[in-house]
Amino acid sequence: MTPLSGFAPAGLPVREYLLVGLITAVLTFLLTGLVRLFAIRVGAVAYPRQRDVHVVPIPRMGGVAMYLGVCGGILLAHQLPVLRRAFDYSLDPVAVLIGGGVIVLIGMLDDRFELDSLTKFAGQTTCAGVLVLFGIQWFVLWVPWGGGDDHFGSVLILDQNQGGILAILLAVTMVNAMNFVDGLDGLAAGIGLIAAIATCAFSLHLLDQSNGDVNNYPPALIAATLAGACLGFLPHNFQPARLFMGDSGSMLIGLMLAAASTSASGRANPTLWGATETIATLSPLFIVAAVLFVPLLDLMMAVVRRTRRGESPFSADKMHLHHRMLAVGHSQRRAVLLIYLWAGVLAFGAVALTIFDVFFVTSGVLIAVVIAAAASFLPRVLARRQG
Repeated sequence: MTPLSGFAPAGLPVREYLLVGLITAVLTFLLTGLVRLFAIRVGAVAYPRQRDVHVVPIPRMGGVAMYLGVCGGILLAHQLPVLRRAFDYSLDPVAVLIGGGVIVLIGMLDDRFELDSLTKFAGQTTCAGVLVLFGIQWFVLWVPWGGGDDHFGSVLILDQNQGGILAILLAVTMVNAMNFVDGLDGLAAGIGLIAAIATCAFSLHLLDQSNGDVNNYPPALIAATLAGACLGFLPHNFQPARLFMGDSGSMLIGLMLAAASTSASGRANPTLWGATETIATLSPLFIVAAVLFVPLLDLMMAVVRRTRRGESPFSADKMHLHHRMLAVGHSQRRAVLLIYLWAGVLAFGAVALTIFDVFFVTSGVLIAVVIAAAASFLPRVLARRQG
């Protein structure tokens, strides 16, 4: 099999997933205008605060349009004979609809009334528990020790309690990571789009390599609808934004990414893969961390920073990565595009390791990292030279 054949071999339902993603994008785009009017009517408006970048009041609650678009995409997939397999042998799409609906409702309340951090955390944990109740959890986990001559590392078989706890921890982490990074126009939607496309590509590769295993249909569907929702919302949200997604949107993105990643990687059998794909394919947690490296890094830095100051980890400040990039000298748009670049390099680099030659992928990723680093720090270097 040639390297490129891993993306679209005969029989792989790429066109169906593209159709679902595009329909989701169109629905989200059309519904966003109506949701904007609704947000203004109910008073869900973000007024400028000291830590904010925007200077005029902007309505929020865009996650409602994204969720409705996702519902439309999943309902369409249910009517397509090829993608019906995602529903016949799994409740993962139903789990996303129910868990996503609850977390969007919580986000709507927060967008309007600004809930306290403990209440939001309880709601996030509840929604993660909904995913577990419907079967989205980890069953196997690869660890980099043990193994033999044929395989690097070993596989831990998790019971229901262990797999459920791990799935809840991952979901809550992703939800908060996306919530923390939502600080610039188009930032969370763009990172969500990149992460969803990478996760969908990884799921399609698993579907190909497993000869059409039905367990790999749901994660690809979840990721495709999420990518469509983010794509449809971006025209309304890119700088200058006419509508913010709010917590209803950022938490939905985090929950759906957790669901797709767990559904794809939590059931994978690492013993099926060759040695050249070990790092990327045998470690599901590495894939998850790679597609969300930027927001997860921002989340960890924020928790450490606030805890050292004696503050709550959920308290707000103006020291996120996107704030730092603005301080370096980047404009809002350039800062967002650079973070897109970093997220894309890490996400698609990790997925590419499962499909293409490791040496060429590693070389390409290193070159891309150098370019991204140079572009990130160029304004500071020029400012020092001029000074």
